[in-house]
Amino acid sequence: MNSSVPAALMSAGDLTKRPVVTLGGEAVAQVKDVVLDGAGGRIAGFTLAGRGLLSGPLRKSLPWAAVHALGLDAVMITSAEALEDKSAVASGEEASGGLVRGARVLTDRGVEVGTVLDVVVEAGREGRVVGVEMSSTEALGRHERTVFLPLGECPAMTGDTLLVPAQDTEHAVEELGELATALWRKRLAGPGRRGATGEGRTS
Repeated sequence: MNSSVPAALMSAGDLTKRPVVTLGGEAVAQVKDVVLDGAGGRIAGFTLAGRGLLSGPLRKSLPWAAVHALGLDAVMITSAEALEDKSAVASGEEASGGLVRGARVLTDRGVEVGTVLDVVVEAGREGRVVGVEMSSTEALGRHERTVFLPLGECPAMTGDTLLVPAQDTEHAVEELGELATALWRKRLAGPGRRGATGEGRTS
């Protein structure tokens, strides 16, 4: 397992209106919605809107396979030809993190620890979902507070429930900027490590 500190992280919700720019420097669209592959734990692609005066929805979409890189300030593509028909990327309830937003977070010990507010993705070329922003329950020791929880490589989604190992709740943090370090610590701990703090309460 890769134990290096993850690349820069961002919330899926923050990607809306991010420009889509070719390697030639042309801004050809902006992100309208982020579409997730819940089973694969990755971004499936983006629905798009126009730029400036043409800022309405476009009949084009951007599958993740056509993305050159996801940057902090722009989504990079090789050229405008990378854009495909809107039907190439799912939309509707799957957009903007809809596969998990609003889902309850349940540990493998059967304890509900929160409700998903947004998903966190990693910048770069992988498009990986690496964590969730959630409203916590009393079981986490931080009732109705917003926390960020690191996820494994393939998050387990069943209907409207996100299932996580109980020991992973020990790595919950209160700031997005702290999530990269939490992911690094989780990866170093490895799968199957049980902490000594019960269900995962954190101070």
